[in-house]
Amino acid sequence: MRHFSDRALLTDLYELNMLQACFAERMNETAVLEFFVRHLPPQRNFLMAAGLEQLVVYLLSLHFDEDDLVWLHEYGKFSDAFIDSLQDFGFTGDVDAMPEATIFFADEPVVRITAPLREAQFIESRVINILHYQTLVASKAARMVLAAQGTPLIDFGLRRAHGAEAALWSARASYIAGFAATATTIAATTFDIPVAGTMAHSFVQAHETETAAFNAFAHAFPANTTLLIDTYDTEMAAHQVVHLARHLREQEGIQIKAVRLNSGDLSLLSHRVRAILDEGGCREIDIVASGNLDEYAVQDLVSTSAPITGFGVGTRMNTSSDAPYLDCAYKLVEYAGRARRKRSYGKAFWPGRKQVFRQFDAQGKMQCDTLTLQHDAISDQALLQPVLRGGRMIAPPPSLLEIRSNARSQLATLPSSLRQLAPAVPAYPITIAPEVRALASAVDASQHAAAEAECMRWGINMK
Repeated sequence: MRHFSDRALLTDLYELNMLQACFAERMNETAVLEFFVRHLPPQRNFLMAAGLEQLVVYLLSLHFDEDDLVWLHEYGKFSDAFIDSLQDFGFTGDVDAMPEATIFFADEPVVRITAPLREAQFIESRVINILHYQTLVASKAARMVLAAQGTPLIDFGLRRAHGAEAALWSARASYIAGFAATATTIAATTFDIPVAGTMAHSFVQAHETETAAFNAFAHAFPANTTLLIDTYDTEMAAHQVVHLARHLREQEGIQIKAVRLNSGDLSLLSHRVRAILDEGGCREIDIVASGNLDEYAVQDLVSTSAPITGFGVGTRMNTSSDAPYLDCAYKLVEYAGRARRKRSYGKAFWPGRKQVFRQFDAQGKMQCDTLTLQHDAISDQALLQPVLRGGRMIAPPPSLLEIRSNARSQLATLPSSLRQLAPAVPAYPITIAPEVRALASAVDASQHAAAEAECMRWGINMK
């Protein structure tokens, strides 16, 4: 049996309802839908696109298996003819997208899907599900990478991730953004991400003394010993590490690599532990810190010159605790060759197939973006690139290391105002091209005229 995450039924019921309604109406002309974020959270100056690879895998493998069809029959609210039509259902359309790790902003299409209406509409829930989470985490992780200023970061987020898929995807998204490793072991076998880990307080507690625990762990991992030293008294434990380190180094050739701090005033403790280690002749032992860290805590530790050589970051990164969701959407912008748009209060969007062009200054820093129609010719860098044509990939996907390199390049192009954690003033400039505004006005006028005609037909007085 397929894993639930690979099942076509991993969707909202209304996607199936619309699929049957379109089938009954024989409505299946070409539709264009775009995924975008309506508003950046107040705490974000930019977002980083992620999740495209998982989206492509989903689209290429999309089908209803026998278990899906049996359930639809048993559910009893779908016609036999409709269910039978799903036996050869799959994705046959086109995908254009910003490459993973691309920096983007509000109202900019990140992914554009062009396909027969039934296919393009049915995938909505999973499209949002895949792109939203990894983009959310990558954007948060990118802020931490900027705050760390080169100090390595490790993903410690498995235990408080919102499910197994989230744990795996947050390891991937944070690695893309610039994290050095993850503690989530399955990420190594799935994505070839480096893994790193230390020890738990329970290991120390299970021994009669900290020195006994440290000694046992060092012998278990002689080539990679990192000791957790804040179970009881951090400074006392640091003194014990000094004496043990001397013995192991001189008598057995074992070198303690690092100690980890997981609680308390990390800046104060790291300075005190560093002094103890240095005075004891253990300058080679690094200090790693963890414990509810976010980009603000990391920035504070870096700015106070805390002698920390690595940060373990978990909960606040993979839940994006200060901004736990993005106001994102996947909306119809064209159907049957005609531009469409929604005008709901607070949720209106620009119609038509769009492209985002980016301009850079003489120093190679991002200067401004222009949102315009797909066919407009602008000499600036076009952000959406072709990915699938006719349901097939046009080129092999980039490796995770290539995506990670793109993230590094993208962050290097950020102007100083966007690199800071505080809100940028002024915000990054995005120009809506006159052609887009004109199309929106034309669509609105056409929709209004059609609504008035319908009201007259039914004798409804709109005045």
